[in-house]
Amino acid sequence: MVRKLRLGAGSGWAPSDPQPALELIEKGNIDYLGFDQLAELTIAVLQITKNRDPRRGYAWQHIIDGMKMLLAPAHRKGIKIITNGGGVNCEEAANQVLNIARENNLNDLKIGIVSGDDILDKLDGCKNKGWKFRNLDTGEDDIDSIRERIVSAHAYIGADGIIGALGEGAHVVITGRVSDNALFVAPIMHQFGWKYQEPYWNLIGAAVTVGHVIECASWCCGQNSVLWERMPMPWALGYPIAEFYEDSTAIITKAPGTGGMVNEWTIKEQLVYEVHDPQNYLMPDGIADLTTLKLEDLGNDRVRISNMSGKPRPDTLKVQIGYSDGYIAENLTIIGAPRALAKAKRMEEVGRERLKQMGMNPDKLQMRVDYVGINSLLESVVPMPGEDSVTEVGLRIAAKAKTAVEAQRIVASFGMMTGTPVGVGFSAPRAPRPVIALWPTLIPRDEVPINFVVKGVS
Repeated sequence: MVRKLRLGAGSGWAPSDPQPALELIEKGNIDYLGFDQLAELTIAVLQITKNRDPRRGYAWQHIIDGMKMLLAPAHRKGIKIITNGGGVNCEEAANQVLNIARENNLNDLKIGIVSGDDILDKLDGCKNKGWKFRNLDTGEDDIDSIRERIVSAHAYIGADGIIGALGEGAHVVITGRVSDNALFVAPIMHQFGWKYQEPYWNLIGAAVTVGHVIECASWCCGQNSVLWERMPMPWALGYPIAEFYEDSTAIITKAPGTGGMVNEWTIKEQLVYEVHDPQNYLMPDGIADLTTLKLEDLGNDRVRISNMSGKPRPDTLKVQIGYSDGYIAENLTIIGAPRALAKAKRMEEVGRERLKQMGMNPDKLQMRVDYVGINSLLESVVPMPGEDSVTEVGLRIAAKAKTAVEAQRIVASFGMMTGTPVGVGFSAPRAPRPVIALWPTLIPRDEVPINFVVKGVS
């Protein structure tokens, strides 16, 4: 008989509602529950938070409120939790979870803490060895232009540390910046004893593929789907379960009795998400080839995935460097009929002329003007409507500058002033806020040692 395990995905972003994860614990008959809490920019934001308060820097709502709801019922059912909600302060996040365990008399609980993704102190050493942190988006050769403004640098590590912690009996594993699918690759490799070597690369490719399908939680169950009009109970979307078999086939389903749907189309929608080359989906644990797999809709919210394949893991790891990049300010003005669009155009004209009067060329500023309700999303893809068809429009101004004062001055030029048309409602202006930009790059895998420790409640 082919061995299997059942993996649940409890979140795909932060902050997230823990209720669907609780449904997985109560009704999903799962063995592992993974929580993805980190978007591309989250790490840099958490690093700034930790710099202000050394006790923070983790996904606070998930680690505190979420674990208070989920930890005890999961542990009592033998469900192991893996989360990247440790952010940039996994140690303190683990301390918080240990406190929750003590409050619930979970005296046998063990927590694994994975480290190694923070490479900020390795940047200069790698440069001295001749490595260049080329920007993968812009092609810029190295980080010299931003070096003094860097606030964080984290590599996307794989499942290695999680596997180690599970091997030492951890019931909860807390990580920082691992790849999203590593949260699910790890328990699969641990459970079946797979290694990072031949003949396991096709099997690991399957684990990466399945991890990718469920990593965004409700997205493969109908969230953000073209089938939105047909979605049952979208207010109560269920979260996914991957039933993974040792022969590298899998069935994707969801918690019984929940809303949403799992079918061939919802799986395809997630399969192509954030994928540039489907033949080479590069992840730290392996390279998945998404072009060989086969989908079979079994009905009743069950889809089988088979014939998955993979290649050896790459010699480099992706790194996101976060750096300070000035300030942004924005404001929104709601303009009503009659002639709402004409008023909005007039206000934009007045604002641009006012900038010229202040000695600033609006064409050379980092500024964006949107007509919310008309072109803020699709821009020039859709034509401007006729004057009579627009009863209300929002004029949104956003400006980025080196200083908060300059950014606010640009936005204020389009605000309440002499020349504003009648029939305008102003929102409360937002204070300028610092911008953290991202520098995506690579680092040799050998420069990123991965470590873990396991702690008990006592």
